[in-house]
Amino acid sequence: MSNEPITLTAGDAEATVLPGNGGRIGGLRVGGTELLRQGERYGCFPMVPWCGRIRDGRFDDGAVVHQMPLNSPPHAIHGTARDAAWRTARVTADEAVLTYDLTDPWPYTGRVTQVVALAEDALTLTLAVETYDSSFPAQVGWHPWFNRTLDGGGGADVSIAFDPAWQEERGDDHLPTGNRVEPKPGPWDDCFGMPDGVDVTLTWPGRLELNVTSREPWAVVYDEQEAAVCVEPQTGPPNGLNTAPRLVTPLEPLEATTTWSWRRL
Repeated sequence: MSNEPITLTAGDAEATVLPGNGGRIGGLRVGGTELLRQGERYGCFPMVPWCGRIRDGRFDDGAVVHQMPLNSPPHAIHGTARDAAWRTARVTADEAVLTYDLTDPWPYTGRVTQVVALAEDALTLTLAVETYDSSFPAQVGWHPWFNRTLDGGGGADVSIAFDPAWQEERGDDHLPTGNRVEPKPGPWDDCFGMPDGVDVTLTWPGRLELNVTSREPWAVVYDEQEAAVCVEPQTGPPNGLNTAPRLVTPLEPLEATTTWSWRRL
């Protein structure tokens, strides 16, 4: 199938999926109100086969060191799939299935599948990385840009509420130092640990409450930008290919899911 934009609908919720632009969610509207920042780089993109930054763009797989392009010098950031065209495998009124085949500069072969499922009160995103050849370390996650205010800035700023078990201490290079510290107040561009699963609530006062959940224990929260805030569930911390890799094998794919559920206030 083509990689043309896809519109999913469920009740008064509408999601736009952009296979040709990194498999991202280009928009999510509830009752006609857009929740995601608009623009070619924004919306919500899948991070795969790694999340956040890799230190100096290098990661080890046993005795082999691999170098990724430094797309955020001096580091490599957010994987390769957000810069690629995905294929549309299947579409219904409220669900789309996309695929992306890993290729250069990633040194291993594999297939990524993303399922986007819309309900009247929730959007569920699922990623799976499979290999039929060599095993390799990987991460998956999502990078949504939620509008700080709704309806073009006329309302109150969104608030972010969550209760992490720890915060990854951030070095001057924006990467975790390896130390876990007590969670600190924002503003944040930080990774947090939630061993019982990601659970973060965004509230636009008087308008909407949106809950970001995942069984995964990691989330990066970023609120240093004027236009948007980010809550990024992922399977490991930044630089995790080196510090906390998950292994994709022919018998065991890497899978993760996040759900955004909302209610009007």
